[in-house]
Amino acid sequence: MARPRWSRWLQFLINLKVEFWLPLPLIALFFWLSTGWLTHQVLSYTYDTTAQLNADSKHQIQFSVSVAVMSIEALIERRAKLTEVKIYTADSVLKQMEFEFPVTEYAQIDAAIAQALGLPLPTVKQLIRYRIEN
Repeated sequence: MARPRWSRWLQFLINLKVEFWLPLPLIALFFWLSTGWLTHQVLSYTYDTTAQLNADSKHQIQFSVSVAVMSIEALIERRAKLTEVKIYTADSVLKQMEFEFPVTEYAQIDAAIAQALGLPLPTVKQLIRYRIEN
């Protein structure tokens, strides 16, 4: 008796281990859909912040390491009523510092720099150069 034609195909597929390969596209489709859903859930979740950042706040920095100051340049802007100060150092990492002070008088500028850097006032007076812009 001759075997039916479909049994040869069935035997051929069994030899190819179809029982292993046939569920793989279904498993892949399941993972693709579930990860897409999970990604959508995570990315669409809104996080409530209890603390807000204030970008306008001023912070004061204290130097714990003394810096060897080489020179100080102060640009006094009388119209803006402020002074921009550049401090050049001999440090290999920190070469330059910039400050802005809301004062335009020489004595006030000297005192503000001395306080910011922790230097004595006579040292600041020796190192500073002034430039005035109207």
